[in-house]
Amino acid sequence: MIAVTTHKNTDFDGLASVIAATLLYPGAVGVVPKMVNKNVEQFLSTHKTAFNIVLPGEVNHDDIDTLVVVDTGSWKRLDRMEKLRTRTDLRIHVWDHHQQGDIACHWHCLATTGATVSLLIREIRRRKMTLSPLDSTVLLLGLYEDTGHLSYPSTTPLDAEAAAFLLNNGADLNVAAFFLNPPYEEVQRDLLFDLLKNSEKISHRKTTVGLNVIRLEKKVPMLSAIVNMYRNLINCQAVFVIAVNDETSCTIIGRSGSDRVDVAAVLRHFGGGGHPRAASATIRSDDCDPQQLKKQVIARIRESTTKRATVFDLMSYPVTMVPADTPMMEVRRIMEEKAIRGILVGSENTLEGIVVLWDFKKIRQERQWQQPVKAFMIRQVATIAPDMEPSEAVQLMIRKNIGHLPVALEGKIIGILTRTDILTYFYDMLPE
Repeated sequence: MIAVTTHKNTDFDGLASVIAATLLYPGAVGVVPKMVNKNVEQFLSTHKTAFNIVLPGEVNHDDIDTLVVVDTGSWKRLDRMEKLRTRTDLRIHVWDHHQQGDIACHWHCLATTGATVSLLIREIRRRKMTLSPLDSTVLLLGLYEDTGHLSYPSTTPLDAEAAAFLLNNGADLNVAAFFLNPPYEEVQRDLLFDLLKNSEKISHRKTTVGLNVIRLEKKVPMLSAIVNMYRNLINCQAVFVIAVNDETSCTIIGRSGSDRVDVAAVLRHFGGGGHPRAASATIRSDDCDPQQLKKQVIARIRESTTKRATVFDLMSYPVTMVPADTPMMEVRRIMEEKAIRGILVGSENTLEGIVVLWDFKKIRQERQWQQPVKAFMIRQVATIAPDMEPSEAVQLMIRKNIGHLPVALEGKIIGILTRTDILTYFYDMLPE
């Protein structure tokens, strides 16, 4: 077995390098340390089932014949890999952009780059491989985090070439911006405070939209990121900020965190463009009146007839359910046959619990496979309504660190929303 691993307190470069290596080494399993950075943990809470990755405790070290180490060259930085250090029959490959560590390897790729993942992307390009949008996005997260969005002095041409390749393969910059949370300095901080002091909110179809007008003395770097941060702080589903550049020019920036507000549709009226959740428009006129523009934006919001997606549109059905006395062996057979990772216990009118693939780890002895599922199931199961927004369901998954949400209507289970359903919706694809 080929195992790919990285350093403890894993950052996005470490995670991205693990995933890139699993693409380069067919059949490889990514072993991600239990300790990861907070933003990586947040990403994995909704994306981990899309990749062939496990925790260190889930792999049998005796089965490993090749170990691929990425983004570090030090044994002490690995998580629970000590027993492999004395193995003489183990082949080791190291990919790293740091100086060589104490891991004696049979092959290595060490080079000075802004991010380790750039080295693996170079090999992916050399092999003329294509990537899915999801793979490209997570690799871009690693690249951008370690290079400061290609702005750090350590950034090399290889990093820039890697970024171009990922964007050509569908990497999503909006996802990258969400998870990386770029830092901001005094000018951005002052602008954010000004926005917070002068917020105006309107309600439209059970949705709160924030509006603001600011005057810029000079160009502000990362203005769009500040607007997005502003939306989160004032707890609005969407915001529109009109930035007055001078007497003849205004820029409208729209950011949305809800399917109910398509900011691109609103700003298209002003000659702008973008995506449903991120758009902008620049208006040039001899008499650019920001207050008049704000009234027009409000009018367009109220005229909006955007049909929003709901959990009902995404959920899987019919739902596979088993009685509480079903033996665990039968539960395992059903899950393998249907290629699912979780199964509900009870009936559509009485939900008693849920058992997921992870619960199989509770079974220590062969005879336990004959025991009923009620002995292993999770009894406190969160359910959601079919009219909930996908983004709200994602936040619930993140908070509770769960991958399955039964959908209930008037006390009856009508479907189930899984991480796979969420990935299909946000990336328009099924994970391979």
